[in-house]
Amino acid sequence: MRAATPGVESPYPLATLLPSVLREDRFLARWTAGLDEVLVPIISTIDCLHGYLDPLLAPEDFVRWLAGWFGVLLDESWAFDRQRAVIAEAVELYRMRGTLTGLGRHLALVVDGTVEIEEGGGVSWSRRPTAPSPEDATRVTVRVVPNDPAAFSRDAVEAVVRAAKPVHVVHRLVVMTA
Repeated sequence: MRAATPGVESPYPLATLLPSVLREDRFLARWTAGLDEVLVPIISTIDCLHGYLDPLLAPEDFVRWLAGWFGVLLDESWAFDRQRAVIAEAVELYRMRGTLTGLGRHLALVVDGTVEIEEGGGVSWSRRPTAPSPEDATRVTVRVVPNDPAAFSRDAVEAVVRAAKPVHVVHRLVVMTA
């Protein structure tokens, strides 16, 4: 919630919007000045709405709100600039979801380090919709070498891999040290 900032005046004082006969009333001038003070946070928020909706400019609490708006799960262990980047790229990440490129791009945004992805490479098809696919066709191995192992969250990366890969693909996360 935005709060009043001391010293900020309303760009649209209510007293200036009154008919000229009422502008001369001192009581009414003080009363509208009090309302101006209450309305300043609302007016400044609306005037800067584009900044609140841009994940690269928005205040921290709004960035987390935007994450919920886009359906993006953020991990508190990620650096805040990485959280902003994931939200800024959310639409593109959803477009590429389920592909090797999409998984790589998502991991590049959240992992501070080197990421290698190796897929099974197998392809299969069947005339029956319930036929099992070959084992090697549905495997992905993700190797991560974090720059700072102490700040690395395996659970957060595991959640990103689970969300970005197709459901039927089995994955393995390997975390290596440099």
